[in-house]
Amino acid sequence: MGFAFFFSPLRLPIPKLEDTVRRYLNAQKPLLDDDQFRKTEELGRSFEHGIGRELHEQLVAQDKQNKHTSYISGPWFDMYLSSRDSVVLNFNPFMSFNPDPKAEYNDQLTRATNMTVSAMRFLKTLRAGCLEPEVFHLNPDKSDTQTFRRLIRFVPSSLSWFGAYMVNAYPLDMSQYFRLFNSTRLPKLSRDELFTDEKAKHLLVLRNGNFYVFDVLDRDGNIVKPSEIQAHLKYILSDNSPAPAFPLAYLPSENRDIWALLRQKLLDNGNEEVLQKVDSAVFCLCLDDFPIKDLVHLSHTMLHGDGINRWYDKSFNLILTKDGNAAIHFEHSWGDGVAVLRFQNEVFKDSTQKPAVTPQSQPAAVDSSSAVQKLSFRLNDALKAGITKAKQNFDATMETLTLDFIQFKKGGKEFLKQKKISPDAVAQLSFQMAFLRQYGQTVATYESCSTAAFKHGRTETIRPASIYTKKCTEAFVRQPSKHSTEELQQMIAECSKYHSQLTKEAAMGQGFDRHLFSLRYLAASKGIPLPDIYQDQTYAQLNHNILSTSTLSSPAVNMGGFAPVVPDGFGVGYGVHDDWIGCSASSYPARNVHEFLQCVHKSLDDIFHVLEGKHISS
Repeated sequence: MGFAFFFSPLRLPIPKLEDTVRRYLNAQKPLLDDDQFRKTEELGRSFEHGIGRELHEQLVAQDKQNKHTSYISGPWFDMYLSSRDSVVLNFNPFMSFNPDPKAEYNDQLTRATNMTVSAMRFLKTLRAGCLEPEVFHLNPDKSDTQTFRRLIRFVPSSLSWFGAYMVNAYPLDMSQYFRLFNSTRLPKLSRDELFTDEKAKHLLVLRNGNFYVFDVLDRDGNIVKPSEIQAHLKYILSDNSPAPAFPLAYLPSENRDIWALLRQKLLDNGNEEVLQKVDSAVFCLCLDDFPIKDLVHLSHTMLHGDGINRWYDKSFNLILTKDGNAAIHFEHSWGDGVAVLRFQNEVFKDSTQKPAVTPQSQPAAVDSSSAVQKLSFRLNDALKAGITKAKQNFDATMETLTLDFIQFKKGGKEFLKQKKISPDAVAQLSFQMAFLRQYGQTVATYESCSTAAFKHGRTETIRPASIYTKKCTEAFVRQPSKHSTEELQQMIAECSKYHSQLTKEAAMGQGFDRHLFSLRYLAASKGIPLPDIYQDQTYAQLNHNILSTSTLSSPAVNMGGFAPVVPDGFGVGYGVHDDWIGCSASSYPARNVHEFLQCVHKSLDDIFHVLEGKHISS
């Protein structure tokens, strides 16, 4: 039992106001001309010495009163739950699993059974309090070692956290995990609610737009025999019922207020019991009846699907296609990628290393027709009209989304680390370079960073567009022949160093975005007029994130993706692997994602070329 059990994570720090203003201005600098920057700087300084100071002091006082949580947690839940936009594309991302290394285990029924059993094993470990917290290592060479783990065992528990912090190892906050299971976001007028019912023992299965439930835990809370789960899933897969004429699953893809009103109509029309089953189910397993053609098809399937075979409000949907391709699609308000990725890693590892059934296993001889309940919904004309409208909106929106994917095969993490360059900095530099090559400018860029090293931490923003990336991208794109290879290498090194600093600051709760967000939220909640800094055009421009980016790499994950956060933006999910770099991106008609990814590939080519000591030609 590792040291991690003794921890209560440290509280998320509120940065100093002067640091926040300085970081804010640093992020603005590459986006503005001199006149704009001077004006923004004046607004920043007057905020720092005026109303910003008062708000900051109130925020600090409020935080001292609320030691059980973090200063960002409440406002952040509010931001998600008060948004009236559809959760599909606007919020819900996906992460797809790598295939099972043993090919025959990728059969849909076998893999669905194994993943369901592994998910339930994870649930049991979590609820028994035996799931060790993950540890975030700021300096992995020193703390991510057996020696450190052995040593820390002998330290009294009251001091063990001190030993970990000494070597910059932070146990991650696990407060989000209880919403992973039996949880759903419920639509309500003006602000949604999160609902969790840990007593429910059934799984929700969607296939061809039909809803099924059966118990995966028995009366004593033990996992139902894998052969029985397999039998029930086989029964569902052999049901030839057509898709319903009015598929209910379109409703959670609607605007939240419209969905809230329709949900009330569903309740009034006698659907309370079936909705309760949907909302309280352990999770939603989606069985799709087609194989995956390629990575673009995979992305569309897992990010939004056809609208009839997902329940987008569920904390997560585990999706399995006909050929055993699997992914997690999750609702974002309750938690962030860190909790979902941990779950995904454990499920992948457990289902591939300790599979509950084999392709040769026979399903149990049980009466699935009585164990599996098919849910039916009572629909009146108003509900049918609502579903029809939701389908039209869904189809029209999905038609506007383009997804594409590239793999850069000339190198990855290993090569970059040999060159002492941050792999993440290089990926981000390639996006800056690509955008400059395609559109001739530097734009607001967002990279998410977890602050789970702190109690109730959520995320912070890394701002990858900097004066360093601007100088470097302009040298590469506009005038490569003017600079020697050594000069270009030096510029890449500067970008890497600054990006690593920004990443460390963000992970330690020392970004500026969440602090400014909280001060603005506080002003609004106290009825204080919106301070000038927030009314400035350049503040809006910085928060209009044209490049929205997120990275994850894990042995379990093949790729992840999400939609752009603004109509004229790109959503960029990427992973830097040992010897290759993968990047999936999305756009609406205002941007050309295929061209953007070609520019990313060309940029990576140029960067690697220079790092190898070769000249690049314009």
